[in-house]
Amino acid sequence: MTNLRVSLVQGETRWHDPAGNREYYGRLIAPLHGTTDLVILPETFTSGFSNDAIGNAEGMDGPTVAWIGEQARKLDAAVMGSVQLRTDEGVFNRLLFATPDGALHTYDKRHLFRYAREHERYAAGRDRLVLEWRGWRICPLVCYDLRFPVFSRNRFDVERPGQLDYDLLVFVANWPSARSYPWKTLLRARAIENLSFVAAVNRVGTDGNGLHYAGDSAVIDFVGHPVSECADEEVVVTTTLLAAELSAHRERFPAMLDGDAFELR
Repeated sequence: MTNLRVSLVQGETRWHDPAGNREYYGRLIAPLHGTTDLVILPETFTSGFSNDAIGNAEGMDGPTVAWIGEQARKLDAAVMGSVQLRTDEGVFNRLLFATPDGALHTYDKRHLFRYAREHERYAAGRDRLVLEWRGWRICPLVCYDLRFPVFSRNRFDVERPGQLDYDLLVFVANWPSARSYPWKTLLRARAIENLSFVAAVNRVGTDGNGLHYAGDSAVIDFVGHPVSECADEEVVVTTTLLAAELSAHRERFPAMLDGDAFELR
């Protein structure tokens, strides 16, 4: 496993403007060509977090799926973020993970934000996703999933004896500034308990519902220390995750050997 360069794209998502957001985020990430391995956009980066955006949800054959694949090819890097996508089973808050070779992985947000009545309009996902990219095992999740540690628990991989499921846990979010302290605290907790790096991207600005977002995007290491943190501003930050440091920590402090065996149903 070699080092992984991760770019946090903390932007001010335009309200209900998919075309405008594709242009906006495309401009922000264009300079990253050849300098990164993974580009992370916020949750619902084409519309903002809105129940009303469901009416304009695209299909998997729509412009945003094509756009994210094109960005991955242009940047020679994986590009990820979530959008509202309509399927035969309903509209999902679906995370897209596109790679330069044309592959596309998806994860549907499992925990819908009841406080904002997301569960009344969107369909919930069932299974989490763990994928491999440039030698790293990555588990991508969406916003409210952060509050449910059992779902994100790092367990031994049955197909790789002695190895954990993932090395990097990623959260994309629209997490209002009123709850910034829980956001920062839970990110550190997920990193510590899972012996994993955590990369998290939140948006900035004020949305169409009048909610303010302070960003606080960050990369957290396996003992809860921030490797990089973003202030309340539009910013793109690239951080290199050191594979040797992660491996050394797991060898030095193998807490995973004492974890509880369980199955998610």
